[in-house]
Amino acid sequence: MKITSIETMRTDEFSNVLWVRVHTDAGIVGLGETFYGADSVAAHIHDTLAIRLIGKNPLHIEALHRDMVSLPMAQSCTGVEYRAASAVDIALWDIFGKVCGQPVHQMLGGLCRDKQRIYNTCAGYGYVRSRNIKPVSNWATGQAEGPYEDLDAFMNRADALAESLLEQGITAMKIWPFDPPAIENQGAFITPDQMRKAVEPFEKIRNAVGDRMEIMVELHSLWNLPMAKVICKALEAYKPTWYEDPIRMNSPQALAELARSTDVWICASETLGSRYPYKDMLDRDAMHVVMADLCWTGGLTEGRKIAAMAETYHRPFAPHDCIGPVGFIAGIHMSFSQPNTLIQESVRAFYAGWYKELVTTLPTIRDGYVYPMEGPGLGVELLPAVFERGDLTVRRSQA
Repeated sequence: MKITSIETMRTDEFSNVLWVRVHTDAGIVGLGETFYGADSVAAHIHDTLAIRLIGKNPLHIEALHRDMVSLPMAQSCTGVEYRAASAVDIALWDIFGKVCGQPVHQMLGGLCRDKQRIYNTCAGYGYVRSRNIKPVSNWATGQAEGPYEDLDAFMNRADALAESLLEQGITAMKIWPFDPPAIENQGAFITPDQMRKAVEPFEKIRNAVGDRMEIMVELHSLWNLPMAKVICKALEAYKPTWYEDPIRMNSPQALAELARSTDVWICASETLGSRYPYKDMLDRDAMHVVMADLCWTGGLTEGRKIAAMAETYHRPFAPHDCIGPVGFIAGIHMSFSQPNTLIQESVRAFYAGWYKELVTTLPTIRDGYVYPMEGPGLGVELLPAVFERGDLTVRRSQA
């Protein structure tokens, strides 16, 4: 079997999402995805990767992955090169599963559990849909399209939001109320009034539902180390599950100092890239939960190595999701195949909303759990309507 062409697809409406379709001479097409900078990623795929991939056997996944991430400027990062390699890699695993007639989670070693617990990242319908990816300004809270405008809810009605999630059996949620003061003050300080306002959602959740709801805190790498310590200390009374990306993820030493200052877990995360920066963090005891986004950190090939390395340090693995539907599904396959998966991120405003406009099927989510995909490969394709969209841009490289 040989790769005959590589196709990239993006739309103006969902401008952050890039799909990659890898075509073979056997008529099997693999589907992959990445997120952010779609045009730049597509350019790298066609200008740099295509000539290295076309004509190769798509089942030689490890060899092709090594070639894609061994290029100059593609080392240990989540930049264009790694996002491009991630999308292609996911498509190659889709092909592998389709050739064998098995789901990707089976190709990765099989199910480790029959159902996987999820948490809800409290984004809304318009969150990260536009080209604007700056924190706070991409919240799009005025674009409600249904009942799950969870970003506006966690800022203003966190108690009702927690109760709504519990009604669906979802017992963990992630929120980020510290982002507005971080942006306003460049992560350098927080005023007493800003602190009170940012802590308010945690008070509302605990007063409304007690400890029935776990709370994950997302800090988006916006704070300096001293202020991160202040914020973490202020939140300890509310017993959050973890602090995610509290500072820039570029200093194992600084993150380790923060980890030593709090009893709450540190989650570090999808911004790290390949397994090597994760090892640097793990060697310094700087992280407790290992998070990876397969669309950024090297695809399924690198993701399973990150998960396996986390297990050797006795750390849980937690795949990231706040991206597109194919990446979400790839993360779920990874979750089920890894023995140390703690929990799977999900966004109900996405899987109950715009994901349905793009793909043929989505995982079953019920009573706070996600269930395995059953079809061969990833078990999902783009809807025919996607190919007919007026805002669709398609680019193809072939022999």
